[in-house]
Amino acid sequence: MSDCLFCKIIAGDIPADKIYEDDDVLAFHDIGAQAPHHFLVIPKKHIATLNDADDAVLVGKLTLTATNIAKELGFADDGYRVVMNCNEQGGQTVYHIHLHCLGGRQLSWPPG
Repeated sequence: MSDCLFCKIIAGDIPADKIYEDDDVLAFHDIGAQAPHHFLVIPKKHIATLNDADDAVLVGKLTLTATNIAKELGFADDGYRVVMNCNEQGGQTVYHIHLHCLGGRQLSWPPG
């Protein structure tokens, strides 16, 4: 998608503070961090919303990637939150599915 922010990051047209990358996913620090640790994990395949996702392996890989990064960054044992927003009322602002991983402080509930 030529106008998708995350597709432009994947293509290298927009810089990102990358944490991890493989053939399927890319992880990078969120520029609007809401916690001491806040990064996004996105699929390299453009999928607009979670409602459009039909690849269980790829969606599962987003979660496993976030878990592995949280462990590598040293905050997994203290706890963290993973969130995927879907559509406007769900808080989605970039229409390319992405998983937020937040940690490094006590997170409250309900989230918003």
